[in-house]
Parts: sequence; structure tokens; C-alpha cells
Amino acid sequence: MPFIIETFDKPGHAHVRTAERPAHLAFLAANAHLLIACGAKLEDDGSSAGGGLYVVELDTREEAQAFIAADPFSQVDLFERVTITRWRKAYVDGKSHL
Repeated sequence: MPFIIETFDKPGHAHVRTAERPAHLAFLAANAHLLIACGAKLEDDGSSAGGGLYVVELDTREEAQAFIAADPFSQVDLFERVTITRWRKAYVDGKSHL
């Protein structure tokens, strides 16, 4: 069962996100097989909204927690808050999974 992981950066930590972005992208590449989708949340003008969204294919909440804990952004304590929610995959890329 997939999970949605939503992260919210600590205020004033944009410099941390920028500095750790290369390590974060390497982490995502190494775990691409688990990713249904992921990306940074943005303001309407395209600037960072200070957080991200991951949709991951994992079996348990514990696996989802371990996944986000292993993200370099977590390792440098970027996140003020993280939510993890089970998700039912209905449509992805216009294709039904029901």
C-alpha cells in the first residue's frame, strides 16, 4: 500500500535545503524504485514553499518512517514536521489502478 509523506521545513532553513540538495537528489535516485512521485512544494511564483511531497510504494508505516528518516534532509534536521498517510492508488499517469 503506498504512502504519502509530506514534509514541512523549519522556518529560515532554506540555506539547509540548498546545501543538502545534491545529497537529497542522490538519495532519491538510489530509491527511485520506491517512488511513485515526489517533488518540492512551490509557491505560485515558483519559489520554494519550504517542504516536499513523496508518494512511495512501501508496505508499512514503519518502512515509510525509515525511508524519510534516511533522507539527507532528515539527517540534517531540516524538517519542522512530517506527516505520513496511507494512500490508495486510483489513477497514476492517466492509468487506472483500481
